[in-house]
Amino acid sequence: MEYLAAWMFLALTVLLMLGFPVTFTLLGTAMAFGLLYVGMDAGWEAGWLADFDFFNLLPLRIWGVMKNVVLIAVPLFIFMGVTLEKSGLAEELLDTMGMLFGPVRGGLAISVVVVGALLGASTGIVGATVVTMGLLAVPTMLRRNYQKELATGTVAASGTLGQIIPPSIVLVLLATIVQVPVGDLFIAAVFPGFLLVLLYVVYILILVYFKPKVAPPIPRGEMAGMSKGDFLLRVFKALIPPLFLIVAVLGSIFAGIASPTEAAAVGSVGAMLLAIMNRKFNMAILRQVMTATTKLTCMVFIILVGAAAFGLAFRELEGDELVRGFLMGIAHTHTKWVVLLIVMTVIFFVGFVLDFIEITFIHVPVLVPILIEDLGFNAVWVCVMLAVNLQTSFMTPPFGFSLFYLKAVTPPEVKTGHLYRGIIPFVGLQLVGLFIIVFWPELATWLPTVVYAD
Repeated sequence: MEYLAAWMFLALTVLLMLGFPVTFTLLGTAMAFGLLYVGMDAGWEAGWLADFDFFNLLPLRIWGVMKNVVLIAVPLFIFMGVTLEKSGLAEELLDTMGMLFGPVRGGLAISVVVVGALLGASTGIVGATVVTMGLLAVPTMLRRNYQKELATGTVAASGTLGQIIPPSIVLVLLATIVQVPVGDLFIAAVFPGFLLVLLYVVYILILVYFKPKVAPPIPRGEMAGMSKGDFLLRVFKALIPPLFLIVAVLGSIFAGIASPTEAAAVGSVGAMLLAIMNRKFNMAILRQVMTATTKLTCMVFIILVGAAAFGLAFRELEGDELVRGFLMGIAHTHTKWVVLLIVMTVIFFVGFVLDFIEITFIHVPVLVPILIEDLGFNAVWVCVMLAVNLQTSFMTPPFGFSLFYLKAVTPPEVKTGHLYRGIIPFVGLQLVGLFIIVFWPELATWLPTVVYAD
């Protein structure tokens, strides 16, 4: 009985690794071990189902999740991202940034990083960004004799920047679970997000300095035919749409004009306006956007329902006390920093086999309250570190979704081995960024303090 929660967690992990659907695995293990617990507690005597009281809380728990106003931001941000995918914004950005940075060694790779950051700050949808840049940037980089590993690794890593650069769906979910304001997380994630951008750019510049052949520049003769004024005008026009959306969404939050949910609605309207301005908006596209938004939203919420059931059963089996006792024992024997290292290491390695949504709903509710409530770590800082850590789950094999998205749209000469070798340095850079945030917490905590200072 004492370790029943541990067996439940083990059963869940094994079933997920065997490929069973996440939601039904969460619900199934919760129901099975809940029944087992009640039966064992009642001695399997007649009438033991009368002690099945704690499952009466499940409908209330699910209702509490579904009526959470903050979560309305999830479908709105998804709608905004999918709409922008259809608007041609990414294509124009990639073409223009490629012309801007092209004459520099590694310039196309740098332009992909910049576009990934701008799209991340505009949409927050990783799949749409990776697919769009994979279709447009990878063939161009290969034609320019870029190393396949560098081309694919840059696109995969840049596409995941939407996980940390606000507005980000994972930040909305973390804020809901950890019970911190979404606006605080959005503000706190600004500097860590652009820290990763800086690390990527510096890595590319150092790489091409020592290995010039992996990313040759575009000959300046190919850039002729456009006056300097016309070129600057094109750059200006390409940057206006994403900057408009960033100001509309993040500016309204930071200025205190709108809540994150209201800002998500503003962003959805702004994305539609951009699609209309680019003449990429009609009823057929609107239907596609709404269908994709509905499917993605249903996926997120049905997993959330399963996680609510699993969390309820786990707590009734006193699993949270079991984990808390184990980690607090380590904290007393060593230090709380060792516990933080263990939690972050667990999240990183679980990311090899689970999606960020699954980790957010399964592991975060169990581990993070211990860091915040028992060990006294800053909640916003912990959430930002988690967001950076979860970002690696998109690129770590065998179940890195960015790798799946990219492999589906890259030319046939790009093999899976190229993708895996290409992402290794960028995963390392993300871990470097995580360690910088650990040792320099002000990167995440300073800006919210300044914005909300009286």
